[in-house]
Amino acid sequence: MKNINWKVRFSNPVFLAQLILSVLAPITLYFGVTYEELNTWGKLGQVLFDAVRNPYVLSGVAVSVYNAVNDPTTAGVIKDSIRAQGYEKPKKDVR
Repeated sequence: MKNINWKVRFSNPVFLAQLILSVLAPITLYFGVTYEELNTWGKLGQVLFDAVRNPYVLSGVAVSVYNAVNDPTTAGVIKDSIRAQGYEKPKKDVR
């Protein structure tokens, strides 16, 4: 996946939030855990450990991460557009 500008994506707080939620949402939904219940590192670790041991949950996480990473404006493959691959930082909409 060298056609994705990871440096710029990881410097974008919106992408980071999408990525974190794309991992946590399927896990917490499957196990019926609310975010309020994840109030200790031990509880979070146990939920993540249980998730890694469950192929169904892992496939849900994989689909969710794919949806967060995929750029629907590029046809056919998972990659950034040529323009986005050349960005040094996230592009701001200038009007």
